[in-house]
Amino acid sequence: MVSEESPLLASAAHELIYDRFEPDQKRWIVFLVSVVVFVSATFVPSIPQIARDLDSTHDVVSLTVSLSILASAVGALVWAAYSSFYGRRSIYLWGMPFLCVRSCGVVMSTSLRSLLFWRFMQTFGCSGGMSLGAGVIGDIYKLEERGTAVGVFFGVRATLFGLAVTPFLGGAAAQYWSWRNLHYCLGEWGLLEMLLIYLSRWIHITWVNPLSSLLLLRSPNLFAVMLAWTLVVISDFVLLVPLAYTIGIRYDIANQAIIGACFLPNGLGNFIGAPVAGRLSDIAVRRWREKCEGVWCPEDRLRATWIGGLIIVPLSIGASGLITTYVGGPMGLWLNLLCLFTTGMGVDFVVNPIGSYNVDVVRSRSAEVTAASAAVRSLILSAATALVIPSIERIGVAWTDIIAAVLALIGQGIIFLTISYGDRMRASVDVGFTTENR
Repeated sequence: MVSEESPLLASAAHELIYDRFEPDQKRWIVFLVSVVVFVSATFVPSIPQIARDLDSTHDVVSLTVSLSILASAVGALVWAAYSSFYGRRSIYLWGMPFLCVRSCGVVMSTSLRSLLFWRFMQTFGCSGGMSLGAGVIGDIYKLEERGTAVGVFFGVRATLFGLAVTPFLGGAAAQYWSWRNLHYCLGEWGLLEMLLIYLSRWIHITWVNPLSSLLLLRSPNLFAVMLAWTLVVISDFVLLVPLAYTIGIRYDIANQAIIGACFLPNGLGNFIGAPVAGRLSDIAVRRWREKCEGVWCPEDRLRATWIGGLIIVPLSIGASGLITTYVGGPMGLWLNLLCLFTTGMGVDFVVNPIGSYNVDVVRSRSAEVTAASAAVRSLILSAATALVIPSIERIGVAWTDIIAAVLALIGQGIIFLTISYGDRMRASVDVGFTTENR
């Protein structure tokens, strides 16, 4: 049982667990789990074309984004829970056929109702990528290396592919090809990934109750960092979801490929920020453990979030709202792109240490805690996303972005409380925390 006085000391016995794979094998595994298809961002730049194709409105088609986030919440819970029962690799192989078949369903959609259904199922198929990847990294990397590995994983999966490459491809496909053909390609890419994962013979099985993932969030500190993550990530959604209706309209950009390219600075900021944040969080763990004479306090990793959550994100998104409202012409556009870049970097300075912290404190159920956090976070984000465009229409871009900046500051305040009282929070509800340095 964990108490406030429980020492969090290193256990040499666990070092052997992480020697099962050579460094090159570990890097290959991280690459594989990082390139699992990320379909949500391909959709946003093509919304205007889809609305015309299905004879609908932009606002109605935008609901597919919220529905996709909801599918991510449901799918993350299902895939992560069963991965703890059947193994990570097996669940990857089960999820990919969902993606492939449902991508064909999206392509053949002729009505909004069928599009909503198949988009939900398509996103469900690949929604385990984030939680399963975090679980795999927790399985093969030791504490002092885990933050860097998670940083690479977030940088490649969530940012390079999630927020940089895929929006650009979605916009380019909508402008010069077809959004339907793009989803055919996503299905084919899913088949290729399934083959690569099948040929990679890694597996890790932990026998636990697969229905208990959400109960992990009854822990105050796990719930707190999940909420902080959500409040910061809202900044990305506020900037990116209405991009065609904010930057696009304000700066007279009608070309959907160019709209898709406007996502690139945010993705580039994420891509650069993720590994840097991972390295900084590992440095924070080592330095504070030295200060505490070898005693490991998991919340020390969260100290790496300050620069992102307290400074970069609030200033960037607040500035973006004001620039969009008051600065026109090429100067306004370039300043907005700079804000997208810095927001992307700042968000990763917060979410990367939190992701590594979740793996640190519940290592044996790392995929489940990642999925439970992602599920609740996605439910909140799906509601928030649906409110972004109505908020901009009602109170304007500037006030909407300022509200997002305030939410990010509140999230950083929650992290501060978690750092200050993390030992008491862990002691109040024991969900099977990792109490050793492993």
